[in-house]
Amino acid sequence: MNRKSERISLANLAGAFGVRGEIKCDPSNAGRTLFVAGAHFYLESANDAREVVVSAVREHKGRLLIRLEGVDSVEAAQALNGAELTVERERIELDPDEYLDDDLIGLEIQNLDGRCFGKVERVEHWPSSDMLVVGGRMVPMVRAIVRAIDLGAGVVTVDPPRGLLDGDEA
Repeated sequence: MNRKSERISLANLAGAFGVRGEIKCDPSNAGRTLFVAGAHFYLESANDAREVVVSAVREHKGRLLIRLEGVDSVEAAQALNGAELTVERERIELDPDEYLDDDLIGLEIQNLDGRCFGKVERVEHWPSSDMLVVGGRMVPMVRAIVRAIDLGAGVVTVDPPRGLLDGDEA
């Protein structure tokens, strides 16, 4: 397995909500279920790295609002804007055919004949589907195109429609 780090990103903190220390939280799909009162995470930012405990969680308009122990004011919450919550990789439970973004980044994109189109630069999450970005082009992560992902070999096998990766017009 392509382990880039022992801790993975679980959520980004997006500023204060209200005046009592609630924080707007944008979790990854894989980590959303881990947000419960009493959960322990690591907070990482440019000037802070420490373990934190979630004291409360609620949903508001599709976003999570969390309280962290010791964060009791709007100023304290706002100071965490842009910080990231991370968690040990082992705490994330994945279903078959689910992958962490960190594990996909750097994999080689090949067609069924073995032709290489480059490496996955990043993963973007769109309402229609997740997208692998390779060479500035987006490859939808749908079964019709992504045929296999082999983390051990470091390869994503794709069957792209004409023009998606090779630059030809469809």
